[in-house]
This record gives sequence, C-alpha cells and structure tokens, in this order.
Amino acid sequence: MDPAITSELSKFNDDIPFRATTNHTQSTWARTFHSSPELYIQPQSIAEVEKLVNLARRCRRRITTVGCGHSPSDITCTSSWLVNLDKFNKILSVDKEKCVVVMQSGIRLFAVGEELDKVGLAMPNLGSINDQSIAGAISTGTHGSTLKHGILSASILQLKIMLANGKMETCSPTQNAELFRAALISLGALGIIVEITFQAVPAFTLAWKQVVDTDLSMFNSWNKDLWTQTEFVRVWWFPYTRRSVVWTAEKTKLALRPPPKSYYDAWLGFHIYHNLLYAAQYVPRMLPWIEWFVFGMQYGFPNGSTTSAIQPSRQALLMNCLYSQFVNEWAIPLHKGPEALRRLSSWLNHLTPEDPDYVPHGIPYSADGLWVHAPVEVRVTETSNSTTPRPHLDPTCSEEATLYLNATLYRPYDMDPPCRARYYQGFEYLMRELGGRPHWAKNFDANGKDIEEMYGNKLLEWRKIRNDADPEGMFVGEWHRRYILGEGRKLALEEVEVGRKKIWKGGVLVMGEVEDDCGLSGSTSEESFDHLRESDVTVKG
Repeated sequence: MDPAITSELSKFNDDIPFRATTNHTQSTWARTFHSSPELYIQPQSIAEVEKLVNLARRCRRRITTVGCGHSPSDITCTSSWLVNLDKFNKILSVDKEKCVVVMQSGIRLFAVGEELDKVGLAMPNLGSINDQSIAGAISTGTHGSTLKHGILSASILQLKIMLANGKMETCSPTQNAELFRAALISLGALGIIVEITFQAVPAFTLAWKQVVDTDLSMFNSWNKDLWTQTEFVRVWWFPYTRRSVVWTAEKTKLALRPPPKSYYDAWLGFHIYHNLLYAAQYVPRMLPWIEWFVFGMQYGFPNGSTTSAIQPSRQALLMNCLYSQFVNEWAIPLHKGPEALRRLSSWLNHLTPEDPDYVPHGIPYSADGLWVHAPVEVRVTETSNSTTPRPHLDPTCSEEATLYLNATLYRPYDMDPPCRARYYQGFEYLMRELGGRPHWAKNFDANGKDIEEMYGNKLLEWRKIRNDADPEGMFVGEWHRRYILGEGRKLALEEVEVGRKKIWKGGVLVMGEVEDDCGLSGSTSEESFDHLRESDVTVKG
C-alpha cells in the first residue's frame, strides 16, 4: 500500500476496519473490460464506508463502486480505488404487513429473492438475470418485461447514500426529493448507496409458456393482445428465420411443475452452440444456418411448438445469458416496434421489393458481408402512468409504454465478433431515428452530444445535483465524461483514461489516473478536505 495512504490511515485512530487489498484485477462478467485498481475495498458496515470515503478524500483518490460486474461496458473500470459491496449484504428489517423491506445495498438480487421467499414475499418484477447487486440494478435502470410494472427503481421507497464529504444523506419522494430522483439512476456518480427501502409484494407463482411462430404472426398481434394477454410477456426475434418465440406468464395457484428436460438443452447444447459460434468467426456466412439449427433444437422446428412450466416468480422470470457477449439495448416508443424490426429484417436479410416482408430500411450503411448473431430480445415496461418519482436519467418513454430492443452479439471463447462495428452502427442509426435512448449499462456507441440531445434539461438538472453532491468528482471517471458530463472543466478527483491494451485472455485492459489539481478553486488538499467535511448543505435546492 502507498506509504502516503498508510500515513493518512494512521490519523484516524479508531477501531473501524479498512478492508483493502492490492493486486486485484477487476473484469466484467463478459470479460470485455478489465482494470487493475490501486486498492480493492470490501466494507461491511456504514462506518467502514464513511471511513473509506473520508480517507479517499484525504488521499485524493477516486472511488468506483462495483457489484457483480455484469455490465459489459467500461463504466466501472478504474486504476484508483474500487469498492465492492458483496459483504455489505444483509436484510435489515421486514414489515410483512406492508411488504416493506430494508436492506444493505450490496445484496445480490438472487439473495433478495431467497430471503424474501422465507417470509412469503417477492420482488414484483425481475430482469432476465438476478446476479446484480440491488444498488447496481437501480443505478443503471434495470427493467423486466411487463406493461404492469415500470423499471426496478419504481419499487424504491427510500435510499441512503454516502456523499463525497463523508456524510450520509437520506432521500425519498418527500425528503431530498431531487437527490432521490438523481440517485435512482445515479450511474455510480453521486456517491455510494448504502441502504435501500424496497416495496415488495406477496410471493407469487407463475405459469408460463413459450410458443414458436412466424414473426408475421407476432406483428399482426402487436396492437391487439401481444403485450396484454398476460402480466409478463417477452419475445425473442430471430431475423434470419423470420420467426419469434413469444413467452407469456401469469400468476397462478396451481402446483409447481418444472420445465421439461431435454438432452440438448443442457451441457450438450451449450457446447455445440459455442463451438458453432466459434467456427462462424472464420466463416461468418454460416450464421443463418447455425441460428436455424440452434433455434429449432432449443425451441422446436415447427410453428406452434410450445414449452410450459409453473415456477416461483424468482425462477420463472430468469433466462440463461449463455456466453460472454456484447449487448446493445435501446428504449423506443412501443408503437414503433414493428417498424423497427421490419426495417432491421430488410437490412440484414437484403430483402427486395418482391419479398412480401420487404419495407425500405433507410439505414445508410451496407449490410453486404454482414452476418450477425441472433436473437434480438424484445421487452416492454410502462412508466408513462407511474405515480412514483421519475429518475432524471430514465431512458423510458413518458408519453406511452416503452419497448426495449436488445441486439446481442456473443464472444465465443472471448473473441470479439467481426460484425460488431457495422451491425451496431446500423442498429443505433435506426434506434436514434425512432427516438430511442440507450440502456445505460450496455454497449452503445452514441456520444455525449447524442445523449445531451436525448435528455435535454433533465441531464442538466442531473449534472447540477451531481456537482452539488460531489464537487470534486470523487465518483466520476472517463466513462462519465464521455457520455454525461459534457465538455466542462475537469474535476479535481476525476479519473482520466491514459491508455488501454488488448490482453491475451480476451477483452481490453483500461488504465487511468487521477491528476489532482489541489482541490477546490486551487486550495490545498487539506483546505479542500475541511471545506467538504464541514459543509452542511450537500445538495442545493
């Protein structure tokens, strides 16, 4: 450990642990990005979080908070201090009558589900996975797929967040309301969320089924009952086969019935698909055939093939992410879904006016020689009628329901697919033209100017709240500057990227540094420390 850090640490003279280690390498779940933080810190109490924040300010270090690292982007890459909250993971209280649960922010969603199940409660909705920490899922706008619910943030009743001055603020719809709206999707840039009060629901069981059919059948039912036939609905669309799998689920009191077992849908299928994807790295034109074969083996070849089961909600709502992958997901107005998918199909399949499924795609990039992976995940939420505070950086639509299109590209054996750049270039052009906004935790190429146009005054409001809460930039880095901080003055503790290199195990190693400019307005480091620590007003307005 740096002797300067050891020296500052000795000044605290308390019994509160500082659980830090060196020589840690942090990787995303997809192994797309890696970084080597100076210190890797795992606090177990609010007092420890307060201590590490105060120490970081004295040592002029940036703090990044990370959970399971499931986001495939470089948002949590740092060469400064990395705080992991996996050991800050307890349920603190449960009010069964009101279904209100208070928990530490590092608890993973699967653990939340398990603990709630013990007392007859459940989360009202889930995304496709449950590996994330509750704080990470909130901070990036995680969502499920249902018109009966909004994003995960809609279930948050109150937050406690440790700010850069080492003080913990409580915020809710009635207390520090603007800080609450900014912190609901904070992108890790306001402080460290330490405690969450969550609105749960009575535990429930879901009867689900998935049906294979043509994508034309899906389009024809889009404005009828596709999204309203059951409480939970999601779709996987396969452009090369022009078919889809519609998954629906409704609450039931029937006895549990696990999904049918298949010899293919396990170890065998996993490795067959993985190796076929690997072969397609060298012969990409195999991909349409691969997708036809894998689709049929997984879901059934004939239209009308159906699979069903009855499971607890915390199991039924999940899906297997399979392999390392890039994910580029955008939110667009629900009514624009058929247009988006038809245009994408025309582009990828090189459709001509003679084809009955043809529509002009309008994408100004060539799809010649472009072969992509499938499927495209199609999901929905409804936030336009929400009575809960809307996060400043909420990507969902305020005038109607929101559709999410997720263009997944696998990385077989951690190899980047050759189609990525052009596929995402065309996909994002289409999403922007249809009024879309990218999912904050995913891989997108839209730049800061694009984001400013998408969010307008809401982004400016968020920036002001963020700057009041963290004037020296203790919680921001290159990703934040690139997308949401604009072209303003670099902050004292803001981490800047100084290099990146590809590594042998796949992905990119990102290197950064903090070029401290001696604190606020040119004051000394100690003066800056005192200014922040003694401040009573941390969020103005």
